[in-house]
Amino acid sequence: MTIAALESLSFGLGRTARAATAAGHRLCLLTGDRSVYLHELAALPADALTVVDVDTFDTEAVRRELARLPDLAGLINTTDTWSVPGADLAAEFGLPGPDPGAVRVLRDKAAVRAALHREGLGSNAFVRVEPHPESVAEVHRTVGLPAVLKHVSGTSSRDVWIVHDKEALHAALTEAGLRGGLDGRLFAEPFLAGPLYSAETLTWQGETRLLGVFGRQTSRAPAVREEAAAFPVALPPGESAAVARWVGRVLSAAGHDGGFAHVEFILTAQGPQLVEINRRIGGALVGEALCHVLRTDVYGALIDVTLGRRPALLDAALPAGGRAVGLVLVYADRPGVLAGWHGLDGLDSFPGNVRWYPTREPGSEVAHVGDQRGCTGMVWAEAATAELAQHRAWSAATTVRPVMRDAS
Repeated sequence: MTIAALESLSFGLGRTARAATAAGHRLCLLTGDRSVYLHELAALPADALTVVDVDTFDTEAVRRELARLPDLAGLINTTDTWSVPGADLAAEFGLPGPDPGAVRVLRDKAAVRAALHREGLGSNAFVRVEPHPESVAEVHRTVGLPAVLKHVSGTSSRDVWIVHDKEALHAALTEAGLRGGLDGRLFAEPFLAGPLYSAETLTWQGETRLLGVFGRQTSRAPAVREEAAAFPVALPPGESAAVARWVGRVLSAAGHDGGFAHVEFILTAQGPQLVEINRRIGGALVGEALCHVLRTDVYGALIDVTLGRRPALLDAALPAGGRAVGLVLVYADRPGVLAGWHGLDGLDSFPGNVRWYPTREPGSEVAHVGDQRGCTGMVWAEAATAELAQHRAWSAATTVRPVMRDAS
């Protein structure tokens, strides 16, 4: 039988294919751009999975390809961009999957805020705004300053502005208007003071298990992008239990009742406050880090949920400690064409089983460096604690430099 994947995260495809095989199924990836998966596909045997090239933004074309697959048993969607069409198609083909209406809510950050407010979980004001300077007064009156402007369904830190005064707010709204495509798709909320984390969770029929918490580091303005992460954060027992209770209530209120979720939050002086919910395993190397630290292949749970059965990971005994991972994203310092990297040959000299995971191939054009689209690869390091792993990853990553040349 066949399990189809409507696109995928850049990393984790190999583990997904192996988990599907272990469950007695063959994985078929439907993709509009194989180059996204170059690192994974290069490491896999040629017969590990089937790849179908199709315009995945064309729902009718995807529908035709799904109909051709033999004994289709499930449809995986681990991305934000294709989560709504994936849910719609799973329902159309009679496959296990989430309620498409709930997925639509989760793809709208403002709608999620409204759902939390209805359940008494949202303490901060928010407002949908039009992307033009006339909205300054409305944001200032409703939300106050400092504030954050966001695309309601944005990904990879795109279309995010942190503003501390009216002048910056005016400039951000002007820029948002110039970008286009944000009419009716922008909202504002108060800036949350505190460190950024993500809760990695697994849910089945409303029961949620917290698998662990990532610590995340972001850049200074004006570029709002993720720079580094470490897992698992050693929160005090009482605080960890409180986060687990909170994230379970948040996911329930938002309508997420099955599968993985990646819940970003700020741990403020008043407790955790939501940044966003992604109904998937976290991006980049989060899945790989979960597998390493938890000493189990979490992608088996992805296959379980896809086939409509309770994931064994929900009840499995997990190790108490001893392994941790640090990750650092390596960005191009300017737009251009990536020619390669300096410093990769020296990574073996650093402690921590340091590894390099490219996210772009030499020859590819890097048009944006202010968000995750400018990331060219990631440095991975291991240690006994997240703090030590992060230090090791950062020290190694400082020696890697993308070599850029001007686009022709």
